[in-house]
Amino acid sequence: MARRQTSTRGFKRTASVLSEQIRRLGESRGFAVSRLLTHWAEIAGADMAEIARPVNITYGRGGFGATLTVLTTGPNAPMLEMQKERLREKVNGVYGYNAISRVRITQTAPTGFAEGQAVFTPPPPASPPPPDPEILNRARQSAGAVDDDDLRTALERLGRNVLSRTRH
Repeated sequence: MARRQTSTRGFKRTASVLSEQIRRLGESRGFAVSRLLTHWAEIAGADMAEIARPVNITYGRGGFGATLTVLTTGPNAPMLEMQKERLREKVNGVYGYNAISRVRITQTAPTGFAEGQAVFTPPPPASPPPPDPEILNRARQSAGAVDDDDLRTALERLGRNVLSRTRH
C-alpha cells in the first residue's frame, strides 16, 4: 500500500498534535479551552478581538477559579484593563458558570518576549456615506459656469465637501 504524500513533508500540524490533549484537559476542568481559542472573536466581541487574544488559562488548586491571560499591545492595555470585568462576564456567559474568576492582561506572551510580538489587525477603514443628491446638485450648479472641465470637477468636489460638512 502506497503512503499518501502530504505537503508538510512528514511533519504534523501543531493543531493536530495538540488538539486532543487541549480538549481532554479543558473538558476535565469543566469547559472546552479550545473553544475559547478558536471562537475568540465571537466570545469576546469584534472590538476586543482586534486588540487582544487569549494565551493561557491557569487553574486554582481545587480546579475552579481559573485565570485567563490575555495578550495585548502596550497602547491597548489600559483600555483592555477597564473592560476586564466585561470580558470575564462574556467568557463565563458562554460556559454558563463562573469558570474564569480573574482576567490577567499581559503585553508579552507568558513564555518569553519573542512570542509576545503579536500583530493585531486594525479595523478596516469605514467607507464614507454616499453623498446626498441635493448636495450634489447644489455643487454642480455652483460650479456649472466654469468652462474648464478639470477646474469644474475640482470645484464640484470642493463644493460637495463644504456643503456636506456644514450639514453635520
